[in-house]
Amino acid sequence: MSSRNAKIIATLGPASSQHASILALAKAGVNVFRINFSHGEHADHAERVAMIREVETVVGHPIGVLMDIQGPKLRVGVFENGPIMLEEGASFTLDLDTAPGTQHRVNLPHPEIFAALNAGDRLLLDDGKIQLQVSSCTADSALTRVLVGGKLSERKGVNVPDAALNISPITEKDHRDLTFGLSLGVDWVAFSFVQKPDDIREARSLVGDKARIMVKLEKPQAIESLEEIVDLSDAVMVARGDLGVELPPENVPPIQKRIVRYCRLTGKPVVIATQMLESMIESATPTRAETNDIGNAIYDGVDAVMLSAETAAGKYPVEAVEVMARIIEQVECDPHYQQLINSVQPERQRRASDAIAAALSRVVEVMPVATTVCYSDSGATALRCARERPRSPILGLTCFDNTARMLTVVWGVNPTVCNTIDSVDSMVSVACDVARDKGYAKADDAIVITAGMPFGEPGRTNLLRVARVS
Repeated sequence: MSSRNAKIIATLGPASSQHASILALAKAGVNVFRINFSHGEHADHAERVAMIREVETVVGHPIGVLMDIQGPKLRVGVFENGPIMLEEGASFTLDLDTAPGTQHRVNLPHPEIFAALNAGDRLLLDDGKIQLQVSSCTADSALTRVLVGGKLSERKGVNVPDAALNISPITEKDHRDLTFGLSLGVDWVAFSFVQKPDDIREARSLVGDKARIMVKLEKPQAIESLEEIVDLSDAVMVARGDLGVELPPENVPPIQKRIVRYCRLTGKPVVIATQMLESMIESATPTRAETNDIGNAIYDGVDAVMLSAETAAGKYPVEAVEVMARIIEQVECDPHYQQLINSVQPERQRRASDAIAAALSRVVEVMPVATTVCYSDSGATALRCARERPRSPILGLTCFDNTARMLTVVWGVNPTVCNTIDSVDSMVSVACDVARDKGYAKADDAIVITAGMPFGEPGRTNLLRVARVS
């Protein structure tokens, strides 16, 4: 039984890819493991997924696997004599010439960038440390002026915040990785470099029903189409790293709030990522700013918070998870927390499933309820219940492993695989037995049960039942 509603996602890497490390992280509170396909070979990823599934049987509850594909990587070329120093006000050219770079120019092997640039647009190099402004541009080169200078090494990244690029978010490498990852049975696929709704439609055509899609919001162009992109996705990650590079830093907090609020309204799981406990890569304790950052996300009612380098390459991966879990638990114990998350009322359609979820939340407020039990084949019933943010824990019962693992990222849902249900009586009996055996309820406690009739038909949430545990 989890004492937390918000979930924890942890990235696997050199510091955490052994069986013992994954087990320790799971016991510390990790609900979903992220596998970053920007690094490592397919054999490495396959081994990690196999170990996660082994750990899953040890801890006795579902664990989700999030596959994060790389997406396009825009980088400058190499330099003839090593790194150069760009001075503020100097002219510098980017072009398609493959010759090694000099103090005055360097290769940028991306014609799509030159096709999209206009005079006045900015180019950000090396995570925004160097800023250039386009003076003039042709189909194969761009003359720029250095706004913020610094040392530029070869193959540093390039961000283009002021132009929409005609580039698919899914590269040839991503296609290969995606085919392989889906064959491993990953539960979620995170897509980078999304700029427009059609990018999600392209992703959906490739993933199908083999996994759920999590869009990484990291491009300013995606924020312009935020609502439609979220509506087309299964979940959202606020990827504050690239978002903070391409946008002024003061714009990131209100954009994060806007994304979280819209996801809360529509019932789409939302994850906050990047630099949550960055100092714990080297330090055993976090900064006060980091603890407040996590706490504020939890007060907003996000579904999950994510650790990246902290668990992939840091010195204290388990400690980072333990700190994050303690922060979540402390915030969720604050009486003010429930008031804040209740301030966002979800958008409800005029249909039975939404009415049942709303009624469930009201029942939990009126009478003492030990837990809410949601039967769901597809996970839709549990998602609707979680959208309401009820005061009682949500026990998500399903007959399918993949549905249970998908729900590991959803606020408040504790997924459990159960046998097939074929009648209301067996539904009530199994719900009471599982709630008692898992520690969610004790004898004579009230539980609320939601499901769809007839059983086995997804998307038909139409039943609410209050039962007493024997």
